[in-house]
Amino acid sequence: MPKKKNTNNNLLKVSEIAREAGVLPSTIRYYTRLGVLTPKEIWTSGYRLYEREETLHRIRLIREYMKKKPTLEKFKEMLPPGVDE
Repeated sequence: MPKKKNTNNNLLKVSEIAREAGVLPSTIRYYTRLGVLTPKEIWTSGYRLYEREETLHRIRLIREYMKKKPTLEKFKEMLPPGVDE
């Protein structure tokens, strides 16, 4: 099955958003499992696409908040819901 080409430059794969945010791809996957990040699209192949500006903003908020040493679960309660939530 051919790969679907991402023609929307505003949507990034896990590795792309991680590179732009300066974190590991595993961090993006972890935040997604916790529910503090939400992919905009999920392809049938399993690729998750994240909206660039919203996701980078949320990652900045998470990293700033984490400097205070709380848990991500507590942070999730304080984080405003994502656009598609």
